[in-house]
Amino acid sequence: MSGTAGFAAALVLAVFGTFHATPSRAWQINLPAAIPAVVTTLPATPAPAVPAEREPALEQPVLPQDEASATRPTLSRMVAERGTGSAAGAEQACLATAVYFEAKGEPLKGQLGVAHVILNRTRSGRFPRSVCGVVRQPGQFSFVHGGRLPAVSHGAQWKTALAIAAIALAGEAPAPAPKALFFHARSVSPGWHLTRVAAIGNHVFYR
Repeated sequence: MSGTAGFAAALVLAVFGTFHATPSRAWQINLPAAIPAVVTTLPATPAPAVPAEREPALEQPVLPQDEASATRPTLSRMVAERGTGSAAGAEQACLATAVYFEAKGEPLKGQLGVAHVILNRTRSGRFPRSVCGVVRQPGQFSFVHGGRLPAVSHGAQWKTALAIAAIALAGEAPAPAPKALFFHARSVSPGWHLTRVAAIGNHVFYR
């Protein structure tokens, strides 16, 4: 047996002899006394974000489609605020005179309708371009004689007519008979072939 082979055999016997001599620990493997523990720390999974509770939105008030009309004072209030009884100028005086003689006993809306007929005529191109020219035009208003306007009684009805004239000239109230150029009392039937626009009080309006 060569030297190398003999050494190997002796080593096997030594190991076998050791296991045989201590059978209870034959297969025990002595590990180092302290093995550092490997702790794998997983990153913490963030909790799902919970949306903060929002306060319920306050209900917004629903505004009317025509806010201006909702806040506009009534015609009677406008007349009361303007009822000073003094004319601001010749155009207002002519318009108030027509309102007075044609509709002084009518509701305010009807008086305003008469005023707007005269104003519509000034813009139509078919009549004189001034208020006084429309009112004085021959054959249009029965209270006009020879192009002259009669005197009026300066009482409450005149003050109302002045106020209506001022409101119409300033465009402060919508026309109750839009685009109307003519009107007549309900008591007559002129047989006009015109488009009827409105009937207010004792008057029927046409364009």
